[in-house]
Amino acid sequence: MIDTPDLINSLSADMTPVKRLRPPIFRALGWLGCAAVLLMLLAVNRGVRPDLLERLHNTAFATSMAAALVTGILAAIAAFLISLPDRSRLWLILPLPMLVVWLSNVGYQCLTNWIAIGPEGVSPGEAARCFSTLALTGMPLSLLLLAMLRYAAPLRPTAVAITGSLAVGALTSAALSLFHTIDASAMILMWNVGTALVFAAMGAVFGRRSIGWMAKRLS
Repeated sequence: MIDTPDLINSLSADMTPVKRLRPPIFRALGWLGCAAVLLMLLAVNRGVRPDLLERLHNTAFATSMAAALVTGILAAIAAFLISLPDRSRLWLILPLPMLVVWLSNVGYQCLTNWIAIGPEGVSPGEAARCFSTLALTGMPLSLLLLAMLRYAAPLRPTAVAITGSLAVGALTSAALSLFHTIDASAMILMWNVGTALVFAAMGAVFGRRSIGWMAKRLS
């Protein structure tokens, strides 16, 4: 019968050192940096909405934009923090205060500045551009986040997926407001709040599978 020290030595003889992950804040900043580069590339390729400077002078619009961006930033930081087993789950509430500000502001705009879409409705071209922006922003950021958080698969996949998806949804909503001029209140709810909720719901439902799949593919 093999002795315990010999067994340990035999098991560890061929093991390779594990590369230590960078601190979660640094990794979150790296992802946010990639998101900023992506938004700048979209701005160069498509151009920002022509009335952006005018709209930024509107307090409600500026507050909504800032709240969406800060929600995305805080949700990304929370996702990287709670992906580690030694960090408290209370980091889940980090983006919640700003999320409340964002959703409250959008609701306030809908109640006080209701704008009819008009008899012509939303043009198919503008709707297609909105969906393409949604895809070009959300999909790369989601895949990158999955790759960077793949080691969280056996730990807290659902919590990580929800916060990560909220980060992607909030930044995507900010991108839609930057590049598209649809400002009717119904469309505000659809594009801004709806986008974030869809991403968060997908994270809750498919988070465990998607993170696990990414971990196996990149291992």
